[in-house]
Amino acid sequence: MTTDRLLPLGEAADGAWIAERAAGAALTAAARGVRGVAPERPRFRLAEHRAGDGGGGNSPDAPDAPDAFPVPPSGLPPAPLRITLDLAAVAGRPLPELADRVRAALLDTAEGALGLVVAEVDLRVTDLLDTLPEFTALDGPAGGISPPAPDDPAALAALAVPGVAALTDTFGGPVTRTAADVRVEVAVTAGHRPLDVARALRTAVTAAAPGATTVTVVVSELR
Repeated sequence: MTTDRLLPLGEAADGAWIAERAAGAALTAAARGVRGVAPERPRFRLAEHRAGDGGGGNSPDAPDAPDAFPVPPSGLPPAPLRITLDLAAVAGRPLPELADRVRAALLDTAEGALGLVVAEVDLRVTDLLDTLPEFTALDGPAGGISPPAPDDPAALAALAVPGVAALTDTFGGPVTRTAADVRVEVAVTAGHRPLDVARALRTAVTAAAPGATTVTVVVSELR
């Protein structure tokens, strides 16, 4: 199993998480699309109003209500995120303008393309450069060869959802069952919004596993 963390996708009611490595790679690529900057890998944590709330926590809209879905191991509880990004910039370019463009690119990707809920974006210019360095290739996906689909109605239902590239086992098994919960782990096809795929997948698996009290979704990678 990986030591990668899981970030909450959408709201608490969505019951979905995405691997930090996958989200970070997407945001790094978005920042690199802004001319004149050399970004590092972004860092994620809960926004300030939730940073002291460990473990499962409660929804910020209902402070006394328990989370509806169990938080997967290594997962942050559902709450808005703070993104921190260090970057170098080419000297001579207006830094406030560059920062605004990078922030807009990060938010567009995090919220629009992925489905993360972002409360804060903290940018820090750490160096001024004469020219940009050559970019190295982004890290590949954490997973390897997709495991065979288990003989499980939940797995078959998940594979039929548009945007699901494969079942994966990076954070556990492709389908993990407890007494009340079914957790399904998948790779999402590039170009599909992970949150939308997770919502459709949860609906499909809920119908295929009527005995489950909750169905949670883990997006391990983008392919």
